[in-house]
Amino acid sequence: MSFSTQVKNELARLQPNKRCCQRAELSAILRMDGTFHIRNGAFAFHTLTENAAVARKTLKLFSSLSDIKLRLDVKRSIFQKANDYILYISPQPELNRILTDLEILNADRQIIYGIVPDLVRRSCCAITYLRGAFLGGGFINDPRKKYHFELTTDDSQFALDLKDLLERFEINAKIFQKRKYVIYLKEAEQILRFLALVGAFNAVFKWEDIRILKEMRNQVNRLVNCDTANLNKVVEATLAQISDITLIEEGVSLYSLSKGLREVAQARIQFPYVSLRELGELCNPPLSKSAVYHRMRRLNQIANNLREGK
Repeated sequence: MSFSTQVKNELARLQPNKRCCQRAELSAILRMDGTFHIRNGAFAFHTLTENAAVARKTLKLFSSLSDIKLRLDVKRSIFQKANDYILYISPQPELNRILTDLEILNADRQIIYGIVPDLVRRSCCAITYLRGAFLGGGFINDPRKKYHFELTTDDSQFALDLKDLLERFEINAKIFQKRKYVIYLKEAEQILRFLALVGAFNAVFKWEDIRILKEMRNQVNRLVNCDTANLNKVVEATLAQISDITLIEEGVSLYSLSKGLREVAQARIQFPYVSLRELGELCNPPLSKSAVYHRMRRLNQIANNLREGK
């Protein structure tokens, strides 16, 4: 089961008690998921979803708000290899009434584009409207892969109104148009804010667990990469130092060097894998890391002079 399906199943179990909220949620589901038909000059309507819980919730909301006659068909999807749940409403007087009550049709039986402000004036209704929009046409990616949330619609004004409605709750969405209008979120905090707002608390806890685990893994990887890079630098520097000391030994002998330089050079040959700080501790008397570094620089200058024939 996908993460998006888990979220929808959780949200479908939430039933608003207030009639105004029931109207708002059902209106959003139908706006996102509904299709009009005209038969003999009268409206028919159907919704299609792959989620059985969403289909059941839509039926329950209809039964709470009206006595409309519905037919539920279940068909096997050829492409998705899953069931499609189709709620079909044949032409009937009650259909016009309920669609007008849901602010989908106006009094002249014309389709309303965008969201009617009165429908989402109250915060409780605005929240249930956003919940219905996600149930009807939303998607959320598995957070183990990437952070992505979207609502998809054919209506440009509806997309803008949904974006404004999200911003009302400090959720800053963006819109892009491909074949349809997609309102999307990419930031984990913004997606979490939406899930908590609409009541998907189990999804919030699961999301947070996954996000914490991802962040820990990323931090470990950064530390490992940093340690590896530092180790590579140490190895490269050590090899360069040994190369310089070998050249000096073959060219003029280490015994031509001062006692301090010879001591550091011999210690490096004997202990090639220790750090400069540890190398200084092996000297007698012990040297600081800075002192060892300056002696290594002097050895490098001598080796470069030999390379250049000076």
